[in-house]
Amino acid sequence: MIINEIFYSLQGEGYYSGTPAVFVRFSGCNLQCPFCDTQHVAGTPMDEEAIVDEVANYPARLVVVTGGEPSLQLTASLVDKLHEAGKYVAVETNGTHPLPGNVDWITLSPKSAYVDGAEVVLSRADEIKVVYDGLHDPERQISTLHSPLSTLHFLQPCDTGDARRNARLTAAAVEYVKQHPQWRLSLQIHKILNIQ
Repeated sequence: MIINEIFYSLQGEGYYSGTPAVFVRFSGCNLQCPFCDTQHVAGTPMDEEAIVDEVANYPARLVVVTGGEPSLQLTASLVDKLHEAGKYVAVETNGTHPLPGNVDWITLSPKSAYVDGAEVVLSRADEIKVVYDGLHDPERQISTLHSPLSTLHFLQPCDTGDARRNARLTAAAVEYVKQHPQWRLSLQIHKILNIQ
């Protein structure tokens, strides 16, 4: 497996926002999203035991497996080993590839509105997080999924790198959520707090 980084912080997004977590970031992705805010190309080869040993250095029970796109490398045996170490395994995915069935929590962030060929193949998700760019209707984005998958729908304003544009997108996302109360607002609190 190629690991970009393993670090300890707070989950900054979605349902577990504010929860201490160990992040395991896999290198590589099958999509080229125009708004991607992570550097996930570089990486270090690590076997499953080395990953679990590194994760075990931190006290949090929550492990967030992310990327890039973790479904390209994540195995059921790694999830089993993390479970044996007492960890709860959450995965953040674009949903374009299957995941091991023993994952505890799936955060699906569909990207088909932004990238051709990014159709979701998952039939299960615990939460859906849509990146809001102000151009694509979130309801239409999730209407293409095979089934509702989850009743937890989070709308996350896109971080464009421009403070004024970000403020406009956040205000628009707030209004969208107010008009569509089945959605919840998800802010990237790690960026607000200036932590990793």
